[in-house]
Amino acid sequence: MKKILTAVAITTALSSSFAIAATPVMFSSLNDFNAPDNTQVAGVRLSALHGKVDSVKGVDFSIIGLSETNTTTGVNFGLFLGASKVNQEMTGASLGLLNWNEGLTTGVNLGAVNLTKDVKGANVSFVNYSEGNTMVDVGAVNLSSESTVQVGVFNKTTKIEGVQIGLINCADNGFLPCFPIINFGM
Repeated sequence: MKKILTAVAITTALSSSFAIAATPVMFSSLNDFNAPDNTQVAGVRLSALHGKVDSVKGVDFSIIGLSETNTTTGVNFGLFLGASKVNQEMTGASLGLLNWNEGLTTGVNLGAVNLTKDVKGANVSFVNYSEGNTMVDVGAVNLSSESTVQVGVFNKTTKIEGVQIGLINCADNGFLPCFPIINFGM
């Protein structure tokens, strides 16, 4: 019985410290305004104009402006000209006009413009620009340092691991540096 009570006490202490560390609902805006005043969200956050917190686990809505986090696990959702910026790591989905992820993204970026670093998943947008390695880019214009698959009107990468399909396909390691319809790495 003592072991059970000890386990319950430890679990309660850890759970209460997590509840204190993260808030379930937050509103963020200019000048680092967060209500409640916290840097971690485990639930839902609404950001207007420019809101910034350390981490969000859940859903992060941005309205007319930029929602900024260091880490996000869940969904970034831009409403009414909303955009999201993740400085370190994003796991889940970013849906908005601008998805700006400077670290590792595991999941999908779906928007008008995706600015990314490394993506283990897919970028789907009108313009996909990545300074790192991407798995799948689908858009009118796809620009990356390295990619596995690019599908679009214009595709450009330094190193293609798989295939490029589009009107113009350029890869430094392609069977030709630029080729219409299809290009693949050599």
